[in-house]
Amino acid sequence: MTRWCARVWADRDHYELVRAREDRSAPVPEFPGEPREFTVDLDGDEIAIGRRPVPDEGRGSGETSATDPGIDLTGPPRDPGVSHLHAVLLAVGDDRWVVLDAGSTNGTTLNYGGELLTPGTPVPLDAGDTIHVGAWTTITVERR
Repeated sequence: MTRWCARVWADRDHYELVRAREDRSAPVPEFPGEPREFTVDLDGDEIAIGRRPVPDEGRGSGETSATDPGIDLTGPPRDPGVSHLHAVLLAVGDDRWVVLDAGSTNGTTLNYGGELLTPGTPVPLDAGDTIHVGAWTTITVERR
């Protein structure tokens, strides 16, 4: 059985594309000085991408909920362009994944494209595809 994972990283190229967009209504924050990279195994049928609420957003420190994302982009560094529930990865069969934007505020793009995904519409993924969310976050889906 093929295993899939998601490599999550602060991506300078994605950041520069976001900064160049003419339609942005809010200033883009500075690129993080100490970006982190991490990998998440894609286990299960559905993996939420987003950020959990932090204590100043109404929950106590350390509390979790059923809506905490499987790919947690809370930080540090915190990408302010990521919604609490930004996108979702869905398993399709034994060896296929799709991504859908969950109605995020700032949208989701694929493979450095300029077109935002239509919220709620599944888009098939191939190994090596890149999902772009927020101001600088890129998620690369990979087979192991």
